[in-house]
Amino acid sequence: MARILTVDPDRAKGLRKVVARTIGRQFGGELPGVFKILLTDFQVAISTSWLVYYLHERKGSPLTKLQREMTATVVNGLVGGAP
Repeated sequence: MARILTVDPDRAKGLRKVVARTIGRQFGGELPGVFKILLTDFQVAISTSWLVYYLHERKGSPLTKLQREMTATVVNGLVGGAP
């Protein structure tokens, strides 16, 4: 198993704690693993969030719904996510 630096939401301080609580509320009280990784570096988190929004979430996304689903499936498989 790879050693990846993560933020424990219970031990987070300052802005990280506020962001972790906000994101956790959006996901039913639990902070998803990808956000635990992204919160270690805000510069990477902001860039990644912008890219996800640009490709997946905005109304005029350049990807079709099928392409978004295919991307999500491939990424989920690469990171060993749930089936």
